Amino acid sequence: MKTSYRVVLAGNPNCGKTTIFNALTGARQHVGNYPGVTVESKSGNFVLNGINIELIDLPGVYSLSSSSPEEEVVFDELTKPGIDLIINVVDSTIPQRSLYLTTQLAELHIPMLLAFNMADDAEKKGLKYDFQKLEKYFGSPIVQTIGSKASGVQNLLKRLAKTLNELEDHGVPMLTYGADIDDAIQAVSEKIDALNLEFCKYIPSRFYAIKLLEHDSSAMRIEALKPVQEEVEVQIKHLLDKHAIKAETFMADCRYAMLAGACRNSISKTGEKRREISDKIDLIMTNKFLGFPLFLLIMYVTFWFTFTCADPLMGYIETFFDWLGEAIKNGWSADKLPYLRSLITDGIIKGVGGVIVFLPNILFLFFVIAILEESGYMSRAAFIMDGVMRFFGLQGKSFVPLVLGFGCTVPAIMATRTIESQRDRTVTIMVLPLMSCGARLPIYALLIPAFFAQKYQAFAMWGIYVIGIVVALVAARIMKGTLFKGDGEVYLMELPPYRMPTFKSLMLHMWDRGKMYLQKAGTIILATSVILYICNTYPVKKSFSEDYAARIEACQADAKLSESERKKAVSELENKKNAEMKEYTVSGRVGKALEPVFRPIGFDWKVVTASISALAAKEIFVSQMGILHAEGEANQESATLREKLVKHYTPLQAFCFMLFSLLSIPCLATLVIIRKELNSWKMAFIEAGGLFLLAYISTFIVYQLGTFLKIGTKLLG
Repeated sequence: MKTSYRVVLAGNPNCGKTTIFNALTGARQHVGNYPGVTVESKSGNFVLNGINIELIDLPGVYSLSSSSPEEEVVFDELTKPGIDLIINVVDSTIPQRSLYLTTQLAELHIPMLLAFNMADDAEKKGLKYDFQKLEKYFGSPIVQTIGSKASGVQNLLKRLAKTLNELEDHGVPMLTYGADIDDAIQAVSEKIDALNLEFCKYIPSRFYAIKLLEHDSSAMRIEALKPVQEEVEVQIKHLLDKHAIKAETFMADCRYAMLAGACRNSISKTGEKRREISDKIDLIMTNKFLGFPLFLLIMYVTFWFTFTCADPLMGYIETFFDWLGEAIKNGWSADKLPYLRSLITDGIIKGVGGVIVFLPNILFLFFVIAILEESGYMSRAAFIMDGVMRFFGLQGKSFVPLVLGFGCTVPAIMATRTIESQRDRTVTIMVLPLMSCGARLPIYALLIPAFFAQKYQAFAMWGIYVIGIVVALVAARIMKGTLFKGDGEVYLMELPPYRMPTFKSLMLHMWDRGKMYLQKAGTIILATSVILYICNTYPVKKSFSEDYAARIEACQADAKLSESERKKAVSELENKKNAEMKEYTVSGRVGKALEPVFRPIGFDWKVVTASISALAAKEIFVSQMGILHAEGEANQESATLREKLVKHYTPLQAFCFMLFSLLSIPCLATLVIIRKELNSWKMAFIEAGGLFLLAYISTFIVYQLGTFLKIGTKLLG
């Protein structure tokens, strides 16, 4: 007897498949992406009666028709060798629709165990099953499960152990499509058998014959099957000419007819007529008048919960990394390897800290998203917003990531995984950086109070956010009409019954996203932080425009100055020295070199240098402006920095700084996540280049037009 088995979980979206996967594997799972597509892959391991089982959670699909990236992935995964058993998870509240996939899985002739999940919800609907009859129809054992309860998978484990022991005796059904279709299938199968193909040793030629007759794209792409294409077309033409039958639609009709008979003979419904709790809740939650306000309220609560809970933890993390940096500085003499000391404390520790500080936001945000998804509300949110979003070429599920983008672009991009359509998901990811994230807020908070009268400050802040929203939606509309143009896709907007999420599942969801954020984003951001640190620090300037050391020493020895005056004078000299040092670095030199390019949009070399530094994190722009204007590492509340800015820049320039910050790429972490989610550095670079051009052209038009019309062109200081 084998000591290890490879088992796959297959089923429709929202059937509770992933909940069962989490219950069986716990934290012993790996999350990744299938190469070349945006579909998530999950695998895990568990031990059952001394037998090691590798469990693979396939993406949720409604069929094996290869009309979506998810269906193509499932087709490829199921036709690989080495699968011992398929656990087909069926939503027992909607059996006839859920079992359509089962009829196609049966054609693979791989042993199968049917898990009729959500048994408690089916009972509430009054559904009663005759499982003995259903087992005869599908030639597979059936077990009832309640994946949302810890005890709900015990029956599955018992039946799984029994099924694995009896695999050799496991029957497989042979579905019939009627004499004419079966003859066509047989003719194509014989042609495939004549090729003596290796993959037909574990998946029958009949399966591939059916797929070819259905013009399935995944089967049509298999090079080894090209020699039988002529026979396929002959059989399709024969069916069409003689019987006016289109094979692909006729087979689907046969499957549905078989299911209708099977369900009619084995499923009954009690005479109890009652409206389910979910329906009663939806009378309010999806009401045409109350649905949208309630959705906005839930989104507000999501943000409030995320930032309220995360804020103290972010403070603790920030304090810890500050303490760690200072502890290393105090224990490491400045005379011993000073460059390495500075790299570790100011580059690596600050770089790591700058990434990890957002971890609480990620965890709490995805904790709430998991609640919304597993409770069933996320489908309602997509339903409520679908009409509005489709006007801009997106779908309802795009709205939630776009709203989350106001907090942080990185988790917002990760949240697009709820969008099934690859085109819609890609477009949503591409426009998400235009939503003004929280990292840009310090820039607005610095510039708006300095350059705008108090009565206009709220309007200026509101306006910059509205500009981002409008540009994002218009860009989405344009992309769906050009780069990602295609036939309109129709989505089944399924509203699953409301359920109580399990705490274990919520924790695993948080763990998956948190681990992914640290592993995938943190490592690359750490490397880029080190690179940016080197660019912002080296080469170190040795000679200065004046002898700062002597002047500082003279100030400290000047008895005429009070203690506070002495500290202020020393601080000003140190800030001037730091500004000269920054100008001498790689970033400063690049800023000087690029100044002619950016002068037409109102930027001088200091703003260019600060913008380069802000690639690590947008909020760094503020502290860099403080250093370059000899104010030290200032923040958005620095009154003295604002005073210096109004002496050097006009309100028009300040608005252009904010506009460019809004429309350009938020940070390198965003590029990393885009590359991760779209599996393509090319798309990440296209995004960076496209946003830079959008920001530059838009800012150029605003600055040149404002200058021509003399709007906000006078210095205020």
